Amino acid sequence: MCIFVGFVPRLSPADELRWGFGPADGMPYAQVSDHVLLGGFIQRLGERISKDLSIQVRFVETPNKRIEESLKNGRIHLICNSNPEWMLDASAYHWSPPLFEEEDALLQHRDSPPINNLGDLRGKVLGTSLGFAYSMPMMEAFATGAIARKDVRDLGTRLNLLSHKRLDAVIDMRRALAFELARHPDAPLVFSPWVVERYPLYCAYGGGLPVAAERLDAVLRKLHDSGELDALLQDEQRRGTPQER
Repeated sequence: MCIFVGFVPRLSPADELRWGFGPADGMPYAQVSDHVLLGGFIQRLGERISKDLSIQVRFVETPNKRIEESLKNGRIHLICNSNPEWMLDASAYHWSPPLFEEEDALLQHRDSPPINNLGDLRGKVLGTSLGFAYSMPMMEAFATGAIARKDVRDLGTRLNLLSHKRLDAVIDMRRALAFELARHPDAPLVFSPWVVERYPLYCAYGGGLPVAAERLDAVLRKLHDSGELDALLQDEQRRGTPQER
C-alpha cells in the first residue's frame, strides 16, 4: 500500500484539539500506560469527535491538581469526566451539556460491617484518589480528622490494600469500582449499600478552542440524545468482564 503524504495537509498546533485525561480515572474511562492514553471511553469519545469535526485530537495527560491551570494556559483545550463543583473557578470555563450520570460509591471488605452512612466511617481510614474532591460532608470529615483520608494514586493499589484490611473502605466512581471487581471476582470486596453522592459529568472547555464551543456542544448533545454516548461507555464497561479480556 502506498501513502502519498504530499496530498495530506499538514496540521499546525492551532488545528489540533488538545484533550486532557486524568491518569487516575481508570477504566472504563481511561486505560493509561507510561503516561499514554491507550483506550477507554475518553479515547473513543475523542476519536468520535475528531471524526465528526474533522479535526486532529491529541490526548494530554493532566493530573487533577493541574486541570484548571492547564485549561487556563492552553496546555489543554478541554477535559471531560468533570463537574463545575470540583473546580475552584468554574465560571472561567464553558461547560458542555451533561454527558451522563455517575456516583461516588464505597467498596469495603466483605468481612466488615456494612457502611451505611458517613457516621459509620468515623474513626476509619478511607482510600482516596490523589487530588480528588468528594462530597462536602466527606471533605469536612477529612478536614476535622473524623475520617482519615489515605491518598493512593492507583485504584488497583487501593483495592489491594483494602483486600488485606489495610484500609477500611475505598471511595471512587461506581463504574470504575465495578470494572475492577469484574476483573477480580475472587477479591474479598463488596459494595457498601451507601451511595455517597450522585452527580452529572460534563466536559469543561478552556480558552483557545480550535473549534467553536457551540459546535462541540452540538456534537456531544447529538451523541447523547442518540444513545451513542451510553453505548460507548457500556462497551468499555464490558471490557472488564473475563470474556472481554
